[in-house]
Amino acid sequence: MGIVFVPLYIRFMGIEAYGLVGVFAALLGVFALLDMGLSSTLNREMARLSVQKDKAQDMRDLLRTLEIPYWLIGMLIAVTVILASPLIAFHWVKVKNLSQDSVHTALLIMGLCVAFRWPMGFYSGGLMGLQRQVLLNSINTVVATFRGVGAVLVLWLVSPTVEAFFFWQLAISAIHIGLIVFFLWQSLPPASKKASFRPELLRTIWRFAAGMTGITITVIFLMELDKIILSRMLSLEMFGYYTLANVVAMTLYRFIGPVFSATYPKLTSLVEQGAEKEITKLYHQSAQLISVMVLPAALVVALFSKELLLLWTRSPVTADNTHLLVSILVLGTACNGLMNIPYALQLAHGWTRLGLVVNIVSVLVLVPLMILLARQYGAVGAASVWLILNAGYVVINPTLVHRRLLPAEKWRWYIEDVGRPLLAAVAVCLMGRIVVQPNWSTLPMVAGIGLTSGAALLAAALAANRLETAVRVRSAVNAALRSGKKICAN
Repeated sequence: MGIVFVPLYIRFMGIEAYGLVGVFAALLGVFALLDMGLSSTLNREMARLSVQKDKAQDMRDLLRTLEIPYWLIGMLIAVTVILASPLIAFHWVKVKNLSQDSVHTALLIMGLCVAFRWPMGFYSGGLMGLQRQVLLNSINTVVATFRGVGAVLVLWLVSPTVEAFFFWQLAISAIHIGLIVFFLWQSLPPASKKASFRPELLRTIWRFAAGMTGITITVIFLMELDKIILSRMLSLEMFGYYTLANVVAMTLYRFIGPVFSATYPKLTSLVEQGAEKEITKLYHQSAQLISVMVLPAALVVALFSKELLLLWTRSPVTADNTHLLVSILVLGTACNGLMNIPYALQLAHGWTRLGLVVNIVSVLVLVPLMILLARQYGAVGAASVWLILNAGYVVINPTLVHRRLLPAEKWRWYIEDVGRPLLAAVAVCLMGRIVVQPNWSTLPMVAGIGLTSGAALLAAALAANRLETAVRVRSAVNAALRSGKKICAN
């Protein structure tokens, strides 16, 4: 829904107003620093406690103990954004066509909206830890539909202004968080007492939560620094194009997120039970699934970015200003996505130190590089840093992970889980790029890109499963030969 309605948002409000949506996304990212690792901690603890006996009361008390400070921080966030809104509106963003009063009003509404959106990850982590992903996805699907359709109707029938857009976001965010809170409490097993605030429970989780706090802080720097820098360095119009490109690239997380959400709590449960074989099997299945879902999609978007943007937005100007950014950002996001399953393996074992150290080093490299390239090459330079950073993760990080966890599985991850699907998808997508011409009309273009996408997905899936299929065939042949020898012997 976020992808479908973006062209309509831009048509009604204008690209400059849509740049404020990028500012909103940056605010959400910055204030995620205050999460302090509690979302991931709640996810892990719910997964661990759910496979232990007589832990219903602890689960309820832990949720109550963590949610009280979480909401207090949410109130603090709202007050901070409201107080800072004049500074951002009149001194930070570079407005060309919008009035600064409109920007100021939009920022005031954003403050309340951020307060409701911010706890979403916390309560979603609880549902995912209980492995209620289907319920969570159902809620998110319904809310996303109302969010997108309602925003278009408000802009069309009520007021085509950025203030009206954010008023609708505020209303839907309040409903969304209310639904998730209600269903999380309903999903917890019944206990003999009401949930209570128990500070002593924090002693059992503080070490993991502290590691996650460090990781969260550094991840926010890595994910949001480009938006913070560019919101200052670029005009609001150009920042709108960068925001649009980022929306397209981040769409890959619609594939990555569900796999991580399902894998992480399951891995945690298996680690708690010491099931090494099952851990290895799930690890490779999930890693291959990520590769098959993400790599073909990323390559198609990267190679056909201009054509896809033109089909999507119907604006040659938007496509010209955005397509290179999309190509760079989507490849960086694909590399980042490949690292999600090794990261889930680390968290399942409660190992946060590696992620923290790697992220600190990345931030120290990223900040000067981002400033340098953004000054020299603008938005394209900033996008290139995202690709360089995540390509480095793919090359280096799995080696560090597998020194400690599943050491015998490193090369299987590089070759089978990632390498084969990647090579198959690249071959098909390059052939598709040669065949499909930029001057084709709409229907042939859609058919050509669609066929390339389907063929790349099929090729990646076959490549990922080739070794497993070969092993099964070999086992079947060996079994048949043994049976034949027995028959001959008889």
